[in-house]
Amino acid sequence: MTEQDRILQLRQQLHEHNHRYYVLNSPIISDQEFDFLMHELQDLEALHPEMYDANSPSVRVGSDITKEFRQVEHRYPMLSLANTYNEQDIEEWYNQVKRGLEGEDFEVCCEMKYDGLSISLTYEDGRLVQAVTRGDGVRGDDVTANVRTIRSIPLVLQPDLGYPRNFEIRGEILMPWQSFQRLNAEREDIGEQPFANPRNAASGTLKSQDSRVVAERGLDAYLYYLLGDEVRSDGHYEALEAARSWGFKISEGMKKVSTLQGIYDYINYWDKERHNLPVATDGIVLKVNSTRQQRSLGFTAKSPRWAIAYKFKAERVCTRLLEVTYQVGRTGAITPVANMETVQLAGTKVRRATLNNEDFIRSFNLHEGDYVYVEKGGEIIPKIVGVDESRRAPDARPIEFITHCPECGAELRRMEGEAVHYCPNDAGCPPQIKGRIEHFIARRAMNIDSLGPETVDAFYERGLIENIADLYTLTAQQLNYEGNREKSAIKAVKAIEASKQVPFERVVFALGIRMVGETTAKVLARHFKNIEALRTASVEELTEVDGVGEIIAVNVVEYFRNEKNRAIVDRLIDYGLQMSLTDAQQQAMGTELEGLSIVISGVFARHSRDEYKLMIEQHGGKNVSSISAKTSFILAGDNMGPSKLQKAEKLGIRLVTEEEFLEMITSSNSPQGGEINATSEEKPQGPIQLSLF
Repeated sequence: MTEQDRILQLRQQLHEHNHRYYVLNSPIISDQEFDFLMHELQDLEALHPEMYDANSPSVRVGSDITKEFRQVEHRYPMLSLANTYNEQDIEEWYNQVKRGLEGEDFEVCCEMKYDGLSISLTYEDGRLVQAVTRGDGVRGDDVTANVRTIRSIPLVLQPDLGYPRNFEIRGEILMPWQSFQRLNAEREDIGEQPFANPRNAASGTLKSQDSRVVAERGLDAYLYYLLGDEVRSDGHYEALEAARSWGFKISEGMKKVSTLQGIYDYINYWDKERHNLPVATDGIVLKVNSTRQQRSLGFTAKSPRWAIAYKFKAERVCTRLLEVTYQVGRTGAITPVANMETVQLAGTKVRRATLNNEDFIRSFNLHEGDYVYVEKGGEIIPKIVGVDESRRAPDARPIEFITHCPECGAELRRMEGEAVHYCPNDAGCPPQIKGRIEHFIARRAMNIDSLGPETVDAFYERGLIENIADLYTLTAQQLNYEGNREKSAIKAVKAIEASKQVPFERVVFALGIRMVGETTAKVLARHFKNIEALRTASVEELTEVDGVGEIIAVNVVEYFRNEKNRAIVDRLIDYGLQMSLTDAQQQAMGTELEGLSIVISGVFARHSRDEYKLMIEQHGGKNVSSISAKTSFILAGDNMGPSKLQKAEKLGIRLVTEEEFLEMITSSNSPQGGEINATSEEKPQGPIQLSLF
C-alpha cells in the first residue's frame, strides 16, 4: 500500500470512529488508539501536501490562521418561529393548521428546542462544503472552517447510503453542560468573566477567528431540518430518520403524534425530563410532518404557519434564606452570597445564589430568615427574583451589608460611582494574594501554564510564596518536596524562567491593577512605554490617555503608591521581566493616524482585521465600533455590508482601501488634514473599540 493510499484509508477509518464516538456514543477503539491513528495521518499528510483535503479528520484540530467571516446569502431563508407559552396558544395554532388544510388529517412532529446557535450545512456528493449561521435570516456568516472542528458533524458521508447529491441540513450548534462548566472554570481561573449560559458560550465560540479555540471547547450539534430539490421524502420525521442513517446526529427525543393531547403529553414529559439532557433546551418545536402540507400552509411575513415553538416557563421555587456570607475576590471585591435551605431547581440541588452587591440586597429589602423565590438564569446560574414578605417573621431584622473584610478584618471601601465594596488590604488579605498570583500566571498574562490554582494554594500554605515576585525565587528542589515530582518541578521552574520574555503590555496586565484589563494594559504600555513612566504618572497624566477614565487612573496611582507593590515591582525588574517596550516595538509605532477615529469593515486580503486593528493603534489611531459623524474614515474591504455603505454615503465618510491604508501608514508624508483628518471638534472621545461588521 502506498502512503497516499494509507492516507485515504486513515481518513475513512477516523471518520467512522468520530461518528461512533460523537454521534452513536459507542466507540470501538480507545482514545489512545484513536490518537495514534490521528498522529499517523498528520505525519503522512505533512509528507504529502498534494493530498490536502479540507474535510480530512486532521482539520478538526483547528488552524492558527485567522480569517474574517464572509457573508453568504441563504438559498432558502432561515425564518424564526412564532413562540407560545401556554396550551391555549398551542390549541389555537393546531386549529389554524386544521382550517388551513381544510379538515385534511395531519401529523405533528414534536422535537426538542435546543438553546444554541442555528446553523445551515450544505453537502455536495456527500462532502461538507459550507456552514453558514442564521444571521438575519437572509444571509449569515460563513463559519465552515470552525464547524469542521465540531466532531459530531460529519465531514464526509459514507458512500452508497442513498442521500441526495446536493442537500442542506439545518440544526443547532450547542455547548454541552460539561463543556460549559469546564470553560467557565478556566475563564474564572484566568480572571475572565464567565459566560452567562451555554448559548452565549456556543455563539462566542463559533464566531472565534481562531478555529483552534473552537476545536478546544467541545461544541456539539443536533440537526433538525433537511431540505433541497433532491430530497424526496414527504415526511419531515422520515427525512430526519434517513439523515440519521447517513451519519447525522438527530435528537432521540423526536416523536410523531396525531392529536392535540399527544402534543400536550410530549410537552409535559419533556418539561421534567429535559433536566437530564446533556445540553440546554428551552422549549419544544412543533412541525406539521408532511412537507406537502407545509407548502400548502405557507408562511406569514415572519414565520412558517406549519411550525411553532413552545417555550418552557422558567422554573421557580421558594426556599428559606439561612444566612448571607461574603466572598473576597482577587481584586478585593466583596460578593454577598445567599445561603438557603437546599431545594431542587431545574434538575439540580441549589443551596447558594449570588446577591451581587449591597444595592441588590436593598432592592429586595431582604431580612434574615426570609422566604425567597429562586430561578436559574439561563438555566444554570441560581438567582433570587423575589421575596414572600407574607411569610416574614415580625421580629426579622434587615440584612446589613458588612463593614469589614471577612478574611482580614480591614474596613471596606466603596469608591464613588462603583456598586461594589472592596477590601483595601491587597497586600495582607489571603484571598487577594492568592487570587493575584493565579491571575499573574494565567495564559493571557504571564502564561506560566505549569502552575495552577491548586499549586498556588499549596505554595502559599507552605510559605513558599506570599506575592507574585516570590515565584521567581522558587527552585525545583522546593517544588519537589515530596520527592516524586522531579519532572513537573523542573518544568514549572523552566516555565517561570521563560515568562521573563513575556512582552511589557502583558506584564502590566499581569500585575492585577484593579480595573486594568488586557486592552487598558496595552494602551497604558504603549503610551508610557516603560514601567518607570507608568508608575510615576499622575491621575491627570493617566486620564489624558484615550480610553483611561478617572476611576482607572486613581486605581493605577493607588497601586504604585502602595509601598509593598512598589517593592514587588522593583523585584520583578531585578529578576529580568520585560518592563519596557522593545526598540522594535517603539520603532513600529507612529503618529500618522493620531487623532483619527477609524472603523474597520469588510474582508481583507493582505492582513486580518486584528492585524489592522494593531496597526491603527500603533500609529496613533483609534478603532471605533460604529459609523458616526465623528468617523474619520472607514478602512473598507470586500463584502462591506450595504447598510454600512449607505450610512457612510449619507454622512459623507470616506472609504479607504487596504492598499491606500498601508501606503498611508508607511509614507513619511502621511496626511494629517484634508479629507481624512478629523477636525478638533470631531475628535472622538471614549474607550477604544473595534468594529467587526
